[in-house]
Amino acid sequence: MIAVAQLTRHYRRGAELVTALDDVSFEVHIGELTVAAGPSGSGKTTLLSILAGYETADTGRIVTLPPLPPDVPPAALTWRHVGYVPQSVALLDELTVAENVDLPARLAASASGVPTGELLHRLDIAHLADRFPAQTSGGEQQRTAIARALVHDPRIVIADEPTGNLDPLISWEILQLLLRINELGVTVLMATHDADIVTALRKRVVALEEGRIVRDEIGGGYHRAG
Repeated sequence: MIAVAQLTRHYRRGAELVTALDDVSFEVHIGELTVAAGPSGSGKTTLLSILAGYETADTGRIVTLPPLPPDVPPAALTWRHVGYVPQSVALLDELTVAENVDLPARLAASASGVPTGELLHRLDIAHLADRFPAQTSGGEQQRTAIARALVHDPRIVIADEPTGNLDPLISWEILQLLLRINELGVTVLMATHDADIVTALRKRVVALEEGRIVRDEIGGGYHRAG
């Protein structure tokens, strides 16, 4: 389990101090699929970026239960246990699909994890291995980004708006893919502002508004606070 305790994060917007997260606390349980839901600007992306290790909170902490051994640096949680799918797929245009998927392992000079070829087959994009991102569709690019997140065989996959720019049919295919990953024992935390997706999934919903958690329930739909 990962316990998030009193996370607060502020940004500067000119002379204005904007609160992205305001005393956010909740737990991510191993093996579940959790949806962080809320409108744009509610703090979802900031929360997921902090959990994935790409941003730091101003105050608060993230605790793993059981805790990491004393000799394991905090960054090891991000690198070895968490796969991150950013809101923009962030594929490198000059690399092929296979090279994009394999890039994290190459940068780490690591042969551990899941072989790239196996991941491409598992996500039905093996036929795209030698194509460049510009030669693939939005759904195929999202599958590539998910494959890249799985290359280290993570325990947790964090996906920020994985269906944000896709049509309804492709969105549902991506959701089915995330559900299959979850059924294999991988914990999935995904963010969305799409009410139809939240309602269709009927999974645990952690709803945010203006940087605060306003609802945390199992099998919830999407509705605004108030």
